[in-house]
Amino acid sequence: MESFVVSYPTLCCATLIIGWLVHWVYKWVNPPCKGTLPPGSMGFPIVGETFQIFKPSPSIGIPSYYQQRLERYGPLFKTSLAGQPLVVSLDPEVDHFIFQQEGKLFRSWYPEAANNIFGKKSVTKFDATIHKFVRSFASKLFGAENLREVLIHELEDAMRQSFAIWATKPSIEVKDGIADMILDLVAKKMISMEPAESRELRKNFDAFFRGMLSFPIYFPGTLFYKCMKGRRNVRRILTGILKERLSTPGKKHGDLVDVLVEELRSEKPLIDENFAIDTLAAILFGSFVTTSAILTIGFKFLSDNPKVVEMLKEEHETILKKREDKNSGFTWEEYKSLTFTTQVMNEINRMGNIAPGIFRKTLTDVQLKGYTIPAGWLVMISPMAVHLNPNFFEDPLKFNPWRWSTQDEAKQIALKKNFMPFGGGIRLCLGADFSKLFISLFLHVLVTNYSWIEIKGGEVLRVAEMVIPQGYHIQLVPKS
Repeated sequence: MESFVVSYPTLCCATLIIGWLVHWVYKWVNPPCKGTLPPGSMGFPIVGETFQIFKPSPSIGIPSYYQQRLERYGPLFKTSLAGQPLVVSLDPEVDHFIFQQEGKLFRSWYPEAANNIFGKKSVTKFDATIHKFVRSFASKLFGAENLREVLIHELEDAMRQSFAIWATKPSIEVKDGIADMILDLVAKKMISMEPAESRELRKNFDAFFRGMLSFPIYFPGTLFYKCMKGRRNVRRILTGILKERLSTPGKKHGDLVDVLVEELRSEKPLIDENFAIDTLAAILFGSFVTTSAILTIGFKFLSDNPKVVEMLKEEHETILKKREDKNSGFTWEEYKSLTFTTQVMNEINRMGNIAPGIFRKTLTDVQLKGYTIPAGWLVMISPMAVHLNPNFFEDPLKFNPWRWSTQDEAKQIALKKNFMPFGGGIRLCLGADFSKLFISLFLHVLVTNYSWIEIKGGEVLRVAEMVIPQGYHIQLVPKS
């Protein structure tokens, strides 16, 4: 009898715990919704389907995770990423609807880890007024006028110097080399930082991209921990620069920090110091991480397609022949005249898909294709799943720049409609024009002055975006 009395409370407690766990798991598997959720699986509690989403695939085609769910559920399905409920869109019509409803039904957002990395407070306060300020601020460097009047010449000089250094080395890792090339220039223009300092800064950025979609578990050894350690170092450096400038407001440096100091010292500043530092960090990071990755993928595609290289040479050597002054630099008019180069760039972006996804957050319950996406849920647009879908791009795994030269008007419209490497709507990537100019100018200097030899690496995997995990090493050879 005594043992029964002792064990009964224990049994009741265990029953309550089991009952609570069953209820919690049921709610996880069946999240509340005032309507019908898109089909799909929420995966395991907390973990969701995170590991399946980011499992590397040896094929350059759509990874099995997306392909299986596309066949099973259709182009709109629910899941969970790092503990957050998520709807994935593989449908270009839905994607365009989401882009057009920015600020009405959706707002720009990121997974929890990315919010913490780039400043959660800054992201949550990113309203229309501040968005306008940030775009105006960034356009002073990346806007069309500055690109045309200033940056095109500085970029060409920087590239020629970098290529000359590359050519003296037996091997260069392409992504690192391009990242240094970009950040050296952008850091100089934004924060008056010299190359030696900017390369030290980049070391702290290296873990950012890998940690953006990780579990936000702050424990030594995790990707998120390494990422946040890098973030602290970046903030420390940028905070020191901003504090020094604020203490000497009369001293101008001719960079973008001057603009932030002016705003912070205004009577009613739109931003605070934390937001200013997070903005600088985000723009510095964004300036090089995607462009260096896409150009590395581009190098690999060009190495595997010598006919494309020959066509690029022909286009760019024609530009040189037409110049009255043979020593003049690359001009804006020459850039805008490029046809085949633009096709190559489009094809690299289409197949590379460097961004793993474009994220939005619902501001209210949203009705889509007969389903309801509850308020507060994340939506992930997957350009990759559209760019590699044979229903939208013929023979999508073939690197074919000529697909962009079609004279069929209906096909041209379809290609443009289903092509979204820089997002869409009012939140179109701030650095889109900079990236296009950089890639075009990079190819111009490369094919008119150099050839290259593959040394090692270059094996490609896809994790949504295309990656070269072992790097890609080449030897740059000057033309005689």
